[in-house]
Parts: sequence; structure tokens; C-alpha cells
Amino acid sequence: MDTPLVSIIMPAHNAAATIRESIDSVLAQTYPHWELIIVNDASRDTTLQIIQSYAAQNENLHIYTNTTNQGASETRNIAIRQAQGEYLAFLDSDDLWHPEKLAQQINFMQENNATLSFTATAYLAATGEPSPYTLTVPKIFTLQQLLRSNLMSHSSVIIQRTQMLPYPKGFLHEDYAVWLQILKKIGHAHGLNQPLLTYRLQAQSKSAKRIDSAIMIYNAYRHAQYNRIKAFLYTLRYARHSISKRNQINRPKW
Repeated sequence: MDTPLVSIIMPAHNAAATIRESIDSVLAQTYPHWELIIVNDASRDTTLQIIQSYAAQNENLHIYTNTTNQGASETRNIAIRQAQGEYLAFLDSDDLWHPEKLAQQINFMQENNATLSFTATAYLAATGEPSPYTLTVPKIFTLQQLLRSNLMSHSSVIIQRTQMLPYPKGFLHEDYAVWLQILKKIGHAHGLNQPLLTYRLQAQSKSAKRIDSAIMIYNAYRHAQYNRIKAFLYTLRYARHSISKRNQINRPKW
């Protein structure tokens, strides 16, 4: 397997409680050729001090700091503009990678001549307990499938850097919006059905936040140039899939 440079994009805002584990999961990778670009988005806790302590011992960890809070979209865009790798990988500052994540996924992409890939996802409940549910993924994931449900967990994605588009700003799910745009261009993504990402769930959302999420999904469809009627119908279908997935994730172990 060739080992092209992978630029890992990590925005961080007030992430002191979780970012150590996220960085440690990068340092544990068996894949040798990566750079980790962390953009501290004007954190008010000890996030900056934590990442500085890691950077002092790891020359392939690069830190940038926003003097004012820019939000996740622009913070990721700032990191992408600094990236040197042939591939971009994304890891949020509360998620975790399996040690073989980069090695297996880059090999998978090379074998399948893939522009964009993502993996299956395991989950940690807000209590820290592993969920019995794993989000499985198909080997080929089309735009029509993405319109129904977003199986592309953000921290599992790797894409050729030349094919990446800027994250949009505004009241929308920026990662979903950008995947819609990219799949419109390239046709499909490749799914590696191995749970190489562990996604950390937040506390159960309140109804108002679920309404906000639905509005952001609707705005993502509109940003991707779907008309109001299609965007509304797609949002209803997306919400149904999302509720079903959430119920499975939160199903207790027996």
C-alpha cells in the first residue's frame, strides 16, 4: 500500500473534557504518514494548553487559533486551507478512532479508486457506556441514498483534498450540506463497513433542539439547490430515519 500524506482536520471549541482521548486515538494510528491540524476556536477553557502540550512532543501536530469564535464550518475551512495532504480526514474533538482506521481506509480507497469514503460507526452514550448499536454502511452510497438518510458520520470521512468543497456557513448542518454538494459532483461515495469510528453522543436533545435540527436539515437541502417542496419532503423522510436510528442507538443492553 502506498502511504500518501493524510491531513487530519480537527476543530476544537471548549473541548478540554474530551480532546485528549481524541488526540490519543490519532497518535495510536498504525498508519505512519499523517499531519494533525487543530484549530482552536477561541476556547475559554484549557483546550489550547492541552493541545500545546501535545504539539510540543509531536512535530506533525499543527495548531492554529481563532482570536474570535468562528463556528465549526469556518474553523474547518481554516484548517483545510493549511492542509498539505493528498487526503483530508475529519475528526471532531470528542470522537475516537480505531488504531487501524487510517491504514484500513486508505488501503480501501486505493483498492477501489475511491474519491470519498466513510466507515461504519460505533457509539458511546452520554454516560460513557458503549451502545450495542453499530451504524452499518453500504459499499456504494449514492446521492439518492444520502437524500434519504445521512450514513456518513463526519469523523469517519476521508476525501481526496482536490475534491473537497468549503463548508457553508449559516443555520444548517454544514457537513450534510457539503456531502450533498460533493455527491452531486462525483456521483457516489464508498463505504467501509467496519466500525473504525466511535462517536460520542451528547445528552438527549430537547424538543426545541430537535426542531432546530430539522430546520438545519431543510436549509441543507435548500443550500444544495433543491426547491422548497422537495426540501420539505426530504426533511420529513430524513427525520423519520433519524428517529429510527436514535431509538436503536439508545436501545438498552439486555
